[in-house]
Amino acid sequence: MKLLGRKIDQQTVAPYIFLTPYFILFAIFGIFPILFALFLGFQKWSGTGINTMQFVGLKNFIFLIFEDSYFWKTLGTTGWLLIFGSLLQHLFAVPLATLLNNKLIKGREIFKTAYFLPYITSAVSIAIIFSYIFSTYYGLLNGLLKAIGLFKAFGIEKIEWLDNKNLIKPVIAVVLNWRYIGWNTVIYLAGLQAIPQDYYEAAKIDGANSFQMLIRITIPLLLPIIFLAVTMSVMGGWQLFDEPYNLTGGYQLMGRADNAGFTSAFYIMWLLQRAGRLGKGSAITWYLFFIIIGMTAIIRIITDRMQGEKTIKKLK
Repeated sequence: MKLLGRKIDQQTVAPYIFLTPYFILFAIFGIFPILFALFLGFQKWSGTGINTMQFVGLKNFIFLIFEDSYFWKTLGTTGWLLIFGSLLQHLFAVPLATLLNNKLIKGREIFKTAYFLPYITSAVSIAIIFSYIFSTYYGLLNGLLKAIGLFKAFGIEKIEWLDNKNLIKPVIAVVLNWRYIGWNTVIYLAGLQAIPQDYYEAAKIDGANSFQMLIRITIPLLLPIIFLAVTMSVMGGWQLFDEPYNLTGGYQLMGRADNAGFTSAFYIMWLLQRAGRLGKGSAITWYLFFIIIGMTAIIRIITDRMQGEKTIKKLK
């Protein structure tokens, strides 16, 4: 085979030929949507036809910053849920993974499966189950609180978990923690199993207890995995849509009372599918993109510095 006047071995070309379908699909379903979303950010378009597009420059981006109250409200809601619904998981996942990594605990495989099951369960099914649990009149939680006499003790008849603007976000956070703690636990467990046991044996000989080994050995050596898991939580947290959408009643209720469950991704989908404001929705996606990039960079800097400090201490 000749290419540009040079002979090329067929074995050299063959891998690229086999990879060509992947690159074609990636260009169609990966690169093109990204570039088209950037293009739409500078347009006013309702999605009715390509010829109805109207170029507006930076108007969409400026309007979101200075005039759109929904944009800032949804950012605040998403940030709150990111902290208490996505990042909080890691405070539980690391200890759980440490326990599951202990060979003295019986039935570890059963616990691993039980923790991981919520992650692979359909978001719609989860929303239906938790809607019944937190239902105002027929909810399992309200029924339990009434049965043990808490309602009578405080002089109340019910708690509107999904209709009270102060309770909607905590309810969504509970669902997020329940669903994703197991996923993070499995990730941390894989990282723990990669740590050589020699470190722990040497620490035991030196008289270190379990807490000291966690702080001095486990956490420092787990930092790369922590960076990975936290970064994935940040990306997922800023794109949060399924749980708020299904728990709060979809597009019609827009996050229910005071739009308390209205996240940024929820707002984007509402703009695209209900309001017919594709340019504005696309502009928000790019704001979220830069927020995620910025937070990822900050997390990277923090973990790198922590690793550097541990290395310096070790050398000293």
